[in-house]
Amino acid sequence: MNYWWVNHKQTFRQEFSGKYVWCPKLKSNGQQSHYYESMREVQPGDLLFSYAYAAVQGFGFARTHCYSCPKPDDFGKVGDVWNTRGWRVDVEFQAFSNPLRTADYASEIAPLLPNKYSPIRADGFGNQVAYFAMVPEAMAMKVAELADPMLAMGLTSVGERENLIEIALPSLQEWEDRQQQIIAARNELPLTTREALIQSRIGQGLFKQRVGRFERACRITKVDNPTHLIASHIKPWRESDDEERLSAGNGLLLTPSIDHLFDRGFISFADDGELIASPIADKASLKQMGVATDEVIHVGQFNTDQKHFLDYHRKEILLKSAS
Repeated sequence: MNYWWVNHKQTFRQEFSGKYVWCPKLKSNGQQSHYYESMREVQPGDLLFSYAYAAVQGFGFARTHCYSCPKPDDFGKVGDVWNTRGWRVDVEFQAFSNPLRTADYASEIAPLLPNKYSPIRADGFGNQVAYFAMVPEAMAMKVAELADPMLAMGLTSVGERENLIEIALPSLQEWEDRQQQIIAARNELPLTTREALIQSRIGQGLFKQRVGRFERACRITKVDNPTHLIASHIKPWRESDDEERLSAGNGLLLTPSIDHLFDRGFISFADDGELIASPIADKASLKQMGVATDEVIHVGQFNTDQKHFLDYHRKEILLKSAS
């Protein structure tokens, strides 16, 4: 279990009531931020503190891993300069009856701050450049004790909190449904093209035929019966344009369990064919699903187009450490 701190700033109302945290993938200047990349490390069951208006407003437990998602519609004009695609984690937030003004307890909290990438300063006020950051367990326990002794007792008694199961991701479903509706309504496209684009969402139809011309089996499990294989988009369908959705170079034939791991960023591949297992993924589960984590696995060569899309997958989808 890890402990995180989110400085909501102008998006507190939307995120806290909507039960999620969201940030752009890049800063407005196009550079990466440690405070954004840290989101990729969150796991279900992790504890998050919600900080806004100079006080810790509440806490919540992560219900999902991080995933790529558009900027929430309820942000409105807030964050117009941000990239429209970012990182999201769904969180079961609960408000404290009395928000904790950290500046009032700076002398107790300051010695427990992280040495680097602290979300608040030694005087107890928020670090303006920080959005999302990991905090030490000792600091988390102190904040919990000051804000809500019952929370602190619960964390102490549970110790290693039992892992929560990742729930469904309705925001992703809504995103894809919206994309499908747009395609279905595009009368300028021939009906056969619209059908092919929609079928490619589930890895079937024309897209699977094209991918199957040069991908003969699942790269990991070696299953080669097309009945049991999905044409998995390397750059996800929801993030692709029409051409990319039907491009054979944007596909791999994978068994359903491997497709799940790949689509959610628990695994990826290097250009030379080496399998990359995310440090966030549960190693026991990977092994049970046929992905060995105690040895180097090579899955074969990729063509130029596949390498192009794999670069996107590693940068935009793979869950990895910010450090």
